[in-house]
Amino acid sequence: MALIKDLLAEAANTLADSSCSAALDAEVLLCWLLDKNRSFLRAWPEFDVDRATAQQFSQAVKERKQGKPIAYLTGKREFWSREFIVSNTVLIPRPETELLVELSLALINPDQAQHIIDLGTGCGIIAISLALECPQAHIYAVDASPVALATAQQNAKLHSASNIRFYLSDWFDAVPEGLFDLVVSNPPYIDADDEHLQQGDVRFEPASALIAAQQGLGDLINIADSARKHLKSGGHVLLEHGYNQATAVQTLLADWGYQSIHTYFDLAGQARVTIGQWHS
Repeated sequence: MALIKDLLAEAANTLADSSCSAALDAEVLLCWLLDKNRSFLRAWPEFDVDRATAQQFSQAVKERKQGKPIAYLTGKREFWSREFIVSNTVLIPRPETELLVELSLALINPDQAQHIIDLGTGCGIIAISLALECPQAHIYAVDASPVALATAQQNAKLHSASNIRFYLSDWFDAVPEGLFDLVVSNPPYIDADDEHLQQGDVRFEPASALIAAQQGLGDLINIADSARKHLKSGGHVLLEHGYNQATAVQTLLADWGYQSIHTYFDLAGQARVTIGQWHS
């Protein structure tokens, strides 16, 4: 048996040199194993944790010290105030991607059953968030990875998001004919030589969800080009991209004939999402 306060203190000390949020990491891991919230840890610091759970906690802390992301250890991550299932086969949801949802919602007409496609859906956070916020919309969630698509379907079932259709497809390749009001995507946009790939959580994430050709612009170019054939006149494409890619994305959208092009910044003040409107 071990007390909560002792387990947390030891874990925070163990993680101090490898994590900038050592105490929080320890709390999140223990909450996961105890199936309790963090207020429980504070209210019951003298609670005795059984030996098996304490051993599991010690192993999880060891893996965290080696760099394994919290989301992959617990198998879940919060996004848009909802909890999603994640695994090391999908990109870890990040707060900055909530900007894509926010901007999409601002463009959706609540009085119309609009058609929206999420390209490279991963674990489904964008498609499911939009589906739940706009139950009248028709959502299409697309991914080239069968495992990622299966995770997205799990999450849709978890959240009872019934207005989504899932397609195993390399971008638009296997998507049924039809025109969309919104094309939304958080595609791979990191250059293969980017030093950040050797840092933090991205070391453990699937390369296919991170890396793109042409200095990270390859998939963004592909989507911007293809979306023109799949957007209704007046429809929009919304693209998440790297902090230093805004000018390049604006230029490629302009070159493809999009109008009303604008880049939006995330809460950290980084250029994160660029929108273009298509007129046929």
